Amino acid sequence: MKYDVTVIGSGPGGYIAAIRCAQLGMKTAIIEKYNTLGGTCLNVGCIPSKALLDSSEHYHNAAHTFGEHGIELKDLKVNLKQMIDRKAGVVSQVTSGVDFLMKKNKIDVFHGMGSFVDKNTIQVTDAEGKVTKVETEKAIIATGSKPASLQFINIDKKRVITSTEALELKEIPKHMIVIGGGVIGMELGSVYARLGAEVSVVEFMDDIIPSMDKTMGRELKKSLKKLGFNFYLGHKVTEVKGTAKTVTVKAENKKGELVEVKGDYCLVSIGRKPYTEGLGLENVGIKTDDRGRIEVDSHLVTSADNIYAIGDVIKGAMLAHKAEEEGVFVAEVINGEKPHINYNLIPGVVYTWPEVSAVGLTEEQLKESGRAYKSGSFSYRALGRAQASMDVAGLVKVLADKETDEILGVHMIGARTADMISEAVVAMEFRASAEDIARMSHAHPTYSEAFKEACLAATDNRALNA
Repeated sequence: MKYDVTVIGSGPGGYIAAIRCAQLGMKTAIIEKYNTLGGTCLNVGCIPSKALLDSSEHYHNAAHTFGEHGIELKDLKVNLKQMIDRKAGVVSQVTSGVDFLMKKNKIDVFHGMGSFVDKNTIQVTDAEGKVTKVETEKAIIATGSKPASLQFINIDKKRVITSTEALELKEIPKHMIVIGGGVIGMELGSVYARLGAEVSVVEFMDDIIPSMDKTMGRELKKSLKKLGFNFYLGHKVTEVKGTAKTVTVKAENKKGELVEVKGDYCLVSIGRKPYTEGLGLENVGIKTDDRGRIEVDSHLVTSADNIYAIGDVIKGAMLAHKAEEEGVFVAEVINGEKPHINYNLIPGVVYTWPEVSAVGLTEEQLKESGRAYKSGSFSYRALGRAQASMDVAGLVKVLADKETDEILGVHMIGARTADMISEAVVAMEFRASAEDIARMSHAHPTYSEAFKEACLAATDNRALNA
């Protein structure tokens, strides 16, 4: 069968690309290695982790804050199996939704490993070894990423685990050691800390969530310490040794002093790497860089002129919504349109509690570039809505150009900032000034008032409720 476009990979980038191609009138196919559509994000990433984060937050509130609200409970306990089962139900629901969207948009689905024979032919080998040849005018590689590790770490998937196994544990760890202080480690560490586990984080850098503004890392660390986290920052892991029931992690600080941390589980969460094995890239002359990413031009075209690549397999933030934007972008480029993506305005979120959200430049980046800027911050503690909900941990920080007042970066930590950050994205897409936001009415009482107040603080230090 011949197609106008064939997409390899059905994660958020791939399935969105396929839908947009179909909307534009192209005969479209999608190839997925596994039995369910949705990729890492829907099956073993974004969606299941958020399901467990919500469940664990409900339990934590029931155990620690309900009494203050006048809600009294007896015999409170965790049913981890039910939490995992509910998570599986959520995953089933959202992946079934992708199946529906493929049918609705008349996209043909092939299950199996897709590999290029040549630039217009993709061989699909299913689990039984049956081979199907797909002829295509254009192709989009959207195969995503997989957990990265260190060469000397043996991930046995029992005691030394990745994020995939952390979503399926049969027991609450007594002491979970997390290698890596990034987004995945902090989110999954939060899940089990809320359920009663001791969590120790070993991170090579001096801050957690090191890619975000340093203020956010410092504030998040304070909140996680209250949750029971231990931190070994500026420590290089030198050895991970697992037995049938325990794990020992050895790490050394910058002075060369050795630390030994013992637990019953070790989550390795040092990032992710592009998944390109078995694609047959060598058959179509597609090259990867020193980090295994596929090289593309400004239109996301690879060195094969009819093959595009999007999402985690190319440079840039490994975020589902970044892949989605690129999926739409490529579909419209193929259709002869001239879309654009402003990579500086793709927001990032950490779904701990408090949530951390950011868009634009960090204060460290502004300092490094030498750009003159001004800063305004506003604490959640001064918000009526935060006091009412007992979510007073957090702040909003706004960075604006010193001369023009244009907003250059917004960094938030607090309740519901994952939803609030979109206002900052909209403002920055239209190149709003801090004064513009300061002049807009925000409903009272809401968390979003903190954004307005931070903008007031950035313009002549005139926050009203500080």
